[in-house]
Amino acid sequence: MRIIGIDPGLAIVGYGVLEYKAGRFTTLAYGSITTPAHTEIPDRLQSIYHQLDDLIKMYRPEDIAVEELFFHNNQKTVISVAEARGVILLCAKMNGLNIYEYTPLQVKQAVVGYGRAEKKQVISMVTSLLNLKEPPKPDDTADALAIAVCRAHSGGSQIEQYLKRMSR
Repeated sequence: MRIIGIDPGLAIVGYGVLEYKAGRFTTLAYGSITTPAHTEIPDRLQSIYHQLDDLIKMYRPEDIAVEELFFHNNQKTVISVAEARGVILLCAKMNGLNIYEYTPLQVKQAVVGYGRAEKKQVISMVTSLLNLKEPPKPDDTADALAIAVCRAHSGGSQIEQYLKRMSR
């Protein structure tokens, strides 16, 4: 199964593209989509959409795993992240991807084995699980890879995946 993991944001959208076969990971790409701070929000959202669309067309994932919105104290930040997340989900839908959403607790549980793990523990496990030479940067990218790993570990049986492909 090919998965793109997404850590949504307006300034930085982390992404990670993984292939998961027979219990083994192959890391195809990871990085971040960034938008300049002083750009109008509609322009930033359009940029996120187009850059994600390009990634999806390039790597052709079957699944997209997106982190669910985690409420912060700053309502303005929550709203802009929610808008970016909406654009990400729309792009995924327009490209026919299977969409999966995970809470930060679910991601940490799947990657570290403990839902209250610290960020450095998640980064360390992602680096180890994916055989990366160094920890991915920025943190949003590491989070996106962790989200993709979570999807892989939650992906269901081989027969379930086969039946899903056959029903398309």
